[in-house]
Amino acid sequence: MDFHLPRVYPITDARLAGISQAEQVLRLAEGGATLVQLREKNLSSREFFLDAEEALRVARRRGVKIIVNDRVDIALELNADGVHLGQDDLPPEAARRLLGDEAVIGFSTHNLEQAVMAAKLPVDYLAVGPIFTTHTKRNPDPPVSLEGLRTIRAAIGEIPLVAIGGITAENAAKVLATGADGVAVIGSLFSSGADIKANLERIRRRL
Repeated sequence: MDFHLPRVYPITDARLAGISQAEQVLRLAEGGATLVQLREKNLSSREFFLDAEEALRVARRRGVKIIVNDRVDIALELNADGVHLGQDDLPPEAARRLLGDEAVIGFSTHNLEQAVMAAKLPVDYLAVGPIFTTHTKRNPDPPVSLEGLRTIRAAIGEIPLVAIGGITAENAAKVLATGADGVAVIGSLFSSGADIKANLERIRRRL
Protein backbone atom coordinates (compact mmCIF):
# COMPACT_ATOMS: atom_id res chain seq x y z
CA MET A 1 0.00 0.00 0.00
CA ASP A 2 1.04 3.60 -0.54
CA PHE A 3 1.40 5.15 2.93
CA HIS A 4 3.20 8.37 3.75
CA LEU A 5 3.75 9.31 7.39
CA PRO A 6 3.46 13.09 7.79
CA ARG A 7 6.03 14.99 9.81
CA VAL A 8 3.26 16.15 12.17
CA TYR A 9 0.65 13.57 13.20
CA PRO A 10 -2.16 15.07 15.33
CA ILE A 11 -4.09 12.88 17.77
CA THR A 12 -7.47 14.11 18.98
CA ASP A 13 -8.51 14.47 22.61
CA ALA A 14 -12.09 15.56 23.27
CA ARG A 15 -11.48 15.94 27.00
CA LEU A 16 -8.61 18.38 26.49
CA ALA A 17 -10.10 20.21 23.52
CA GLY A 18 -13.63 20.45 24.89
CA ILE A 19 -15.12 19.94 21.40
CA SER A 20 -16.22 16.98 19.31
CA GLN A 21 -13.98 14.74 17.25
CA ALA A 22 -15.53 16.19 14.10
CA GLU A 23 -14.81 19.78 15.13
CA GLN A 24 -11.24 18.87 16.04
CA VAL A 25 -10.71 17.25 12.64
CA LEU A 26 -12.10 20.33 10.91
CA ARG A 27 -9.72 22.68 12.73
CA LEU A 28 -6.77 20.35 12.22
CA ALA A 29 -7.53 20.14 8.50
CA GLU A 30 -7.60 23.93 8.35
CA GLY A 31 -4.16 23.89 10.00
CA GLY A 32 -2.75 21.60 7.32
CA ALA A 33 -3.19 18.11 8.78
CA THR A 34 -3.25 15.25 6.26
CA LEU A 35 -3.53 12.37 8.75
CA VAL A 36 -5.41 12.46 12.07
CA GLN A 37 -5.81 9.80 14.72
CA LEU A 38 -9.13 9.73 16.56
CA ARG A 39 -8.46 8.89 20.20
CA GLU A 40 -11.26 8.59 22.75
CA LYS A 41 -10.96 7.10 26.23
CA ASN A 42 -14.05 8.49 27.97
CA LEU A 43 -17.13 8.07 25.76
CA SER A 44 -19.22 4.93 25.39
CA SER A 45 -18.68 2.82 22.27
CA ARG A 46 -21.91 4.17 20.78
CA GLU A 47 -21.00 7.80 21.47
CA PHE A 48 -17.53 7.38 20.01
CA PHE A 49 -18.88 5.62 16.93
CA LEU A 50 -21.30 8.44 16.17
CA ASP A 51 -18.69 11.12 16.78
CA ALA A 52 -16.12 9.26 14.66
CA GLU A 53 -18.67 8.82 11.88
CA GLU A 54 -19.17 12.58 11.66
CA ALA A 55 -15.42 13.20 11.94
CA LEU A 56 -14.83 10.86 9.01
CA ARG A 57 -17.35 12.77 6.89
CA VAL A 58 -15.49 16.00 7.65
CA ALA A 59 -12.16 14.35 6.87
CA ARG A 60 -13.34 12.96 3.53
CA ARG A 61 -14.45 16.42 2.42
CA ARG A 62 -11.03 17.80 3.36
CA GLY A 63 -8.87 15.00 1.96
CA VAL A 64 -7.63 13.97 5.42
CA LYS A 65 -6.92 10.32 6.29
CA ILE A 66 -8.42 9.03 9.54
CA ILE A 67 -6.81 6.46 11.84
CA VAL A 68 -8.94 5.12 14.73
CA ASN A 69 -7.15 4.50 18.02
CA ASP A 70 -7.63 1.01 19.51
CA ARG A 71 -11.04 0.24 18.02
CA VAL A 72 -10.64 -2.11 15.06
CA ASP A 73 -14.41 -2.70 15.05
CA ILE A 74 -15.17 0.99 14.59
CA ALA A 75 -12.45 1.43 11.96
CA LEU A 76 -13.87 -1.55 10.05
CA GLU A 77 -17.49 -0.44 10.23
CA LEU A 78 -16.71 3.14 9.20
CA ASN A 79 -14.23 2.11 6.50
CA ALA A 80 -11.65 4.40 8.08
CA ASP A 81 -8.16 4.53 6.62
CA GLY A 82 -6.71 2.45 9.40
CA VAL A 83 -6.22 1.78 13.08
CA HIS A 84 -3.58 2.44 15.71
CA LEU A 85 -3.02 -0.35 18.23
CA GLY A 86 -1.44 -0.43 21.67
CA GLN A 87 0.36 -3.22 23.45
CA ASP A 88 -2.87 -4.48 25.04
CA ASP A 89 -5.11 -4.17 21.97
CA LEU A 90 -6.00 -6.68 19.28
CA PRO A 91 -2.79 -8.17 17.81
CA PRO A 92 -1.70 -6.48 14.55
CA GLU A 93 -1.88 -9.81 12.71
CA ALA A 94 -5.58 -10.14 13.58
CA ALA A 95 -6.26 -6.51 12.70
CA ARG A 96 -4.59 -7.00 9.32
CA ARG A 97 -6.79 -10.02 8.57
CA LEU A 98 -9.90 -8.01 9.43
CA LEU A 99 -8.99 -4.73 7.74
CA GLY A 100 -7.11 -6.00 4.70
CA ASP A 101 -3.86 -5.08 3.02
CA GLU A 102 -4.87 -1.51 2.16
CA ALA A 103 -5.54 -0.40 5.74
CA VAL A 104 -2.93 1.60 7.62
CA ILE A 105 -1.95 -0.13 10.86
CA GLY A 106 0.20 1.60 13.46
CA PHE A 107 1.52 0.05 16.65
CA SER A 108 2.70 1.63 19.91
CA THR A 109 5.99 0.66 21.55
CA HIS A 110 7.64 1.96 24.70
CA ASN A 111 11.16 0.53 24.71
CA LEU A 112 13.84 -1.02 22.50
CA GLU A 113 12.69 -4.62 22.99
CA GLN A 114 9.09 -3.87 22.03
CA ALA A 115 10.16 -1.85 18.99
CA VAL A 116 12.46 -4.57 17.64
CA MET A 117 9.69 -7.17 17.98
CA ALA A 118 7.07 -4.86 16.48
CA ALA A 119 9.18 -4.11 13.41
CA LYS A 120 8.58 -7.72 12.33
CA LEU A 121 4.78 -7.41 12.51
CA PRO A 122 2.41 -6.57 9.61
CA VAL A 123 2.25 -2.86 10.47
CA ASP A 124 2.87 0.29 8.43
CA TYR A 125 4.51 2.39 11.13
CA LEU A 126 5.63 2.21 14.74
CA ALA A 127 5.05 4.77 17.45
CA VAL A 128 7.58 5.06 20.26
CA GLY A 129 7.21 6.99 23.47
CA PRO A 130 6.81 8.81 25.62
CA ILE A 131 9.93 10.60 24.46
CA PHE A 132 9.56 13.21 27.20
CA THR A 133 7.31 13.45 30.25
CA THR A 134 3.66 13.62 29.19
CA HIS A 135 0.44 14.55 30.97
CA THR A 136 -2.07 13.42 28.31
CA LYS A 137 -1.96 9.72 29.21
CA ARG A 138 -2.88 8.06 32.48
CA ASN A 139 -0.04 6.01 33.97
CA PRO A 140 2.46 6.65 31.14
CA ASP A 141 5.49 4.45 30.58
CA PRO A 142 8.92 5.84 31.58
CA PRO A 143 10.30 8.40 29.11
CA VAL A 144 12.32 6.87 26.27
CA SER A 145 14.48 10.02 25.88
CA LEU A 146 16.19 11.22 22.73
CA GLU A 147 19.06 8.80 23.26
CA GLY A 148 16.60 5.92 23.52
CA LEU A 149 14.89 7.11 20.34
CA ARG A 150 18.25 7.17 18.54
CA THR A 151 18.96 3.59 19.63
CA ILE A 152 15.53 2.38 18.52
CA ARG A 153 15.88 4.07 15.13
CA ALA A 154 19.15 2.27 14.52
CA ALA A 155 17.70 -1.09 15.56
CA ILE A 156 14.47 -1.23 13.53
CA GLY A 157 15.64 -0.39 10.03
CA GLU A 158 13.55 1.63 7.62
CA ILE A 159 10.03 1.16 8.99
CA PRO A 160 8.39 4.59 9.52
CA LEU A 161 8.74 5.77 13.11
CA VAL A 162 6.60 8.34 14.85
CA ALA A 163 7.69 9.77 18.19
CA ILE A 164 5.10 10.70 20.84
CA GLY A 165 5.00 12.12 24.31
CA GLY A 166 5.73 15.64 25.48
CA ILE A 167 6.49 16.92 22.00
CA THR A 168 6.08 20.65 21.39
CA ALA A 169 6.87 23.25 18.75
CA GLU A 170 10.12 23.91 20.62
CA ASN A 171 11.48 20.35 20.65
CA ALA A 172 9.86 18.72 17.58
CA ALA A 173 12.73 19.50 15.19
CA LYS A 174 15.24 17.93 17.58
CA VAL A 175 13.09 14.78 17.77
CA LEU A 176 13.03 14.49 13.98
CA ALA A 177 16.78 15.06 13.79
CA THR A 178 17.28 12.21 16.27
CA GLY A 179 15.63 9.70 13.95
CA ALA A 180 11.84 9.96 13.99
CA ASP A 181 10.04 10.31 10.66
CA GLY A 182 7.13 12.12 12.28
CA VAL A 183 5.98 13.52 15.62
CA ALA A 184 2.60 12.83 17.18
CA VAL A 185 1.15 15.77 19.09
CA ILE A 186 -1.74 16.06 21.52
CA GLY A 187 -1.13 18.33 24.49
CA SER A 188 0.60 21.07 22.49
CA LEU A 189 -2.49 21.36 20.27
CA PHE A 190 -5.40 21.10 22.63
CA SER A 191 -6.60 22.87 25.72
CA SER A 192 -9.96 24.37 26.42
CA GLY A 193 -10.30 27.47 24.26
CA ALA A 194 -7.00 26.84 22.42
CA ASP A 195 -6.58 27.89 18.81
CA ILE A 196 -6.02 24.40 17.41
CA LYS A 197 -5.47 25.56 13.84
CA ALA A 198 -2.84 28.12 14.89
CA ASN A 199 -1.09 25.68 17.21
CA LEU A 200 -0.75 23.10 14.44
CA GLU A 201 0.45 25.71 11.95
CA ARG A 202 3.07 26.85 14.47
CA ILE A 203 4.50 23.33 14.86
CA ARG A 204 4.49 22.75 11.11
CA ARG A 205 6.34 26.03 10.51
CA ARG A 206 9.06 24.99 12.96
CA LEU A 207 9.68 21.87 10.89
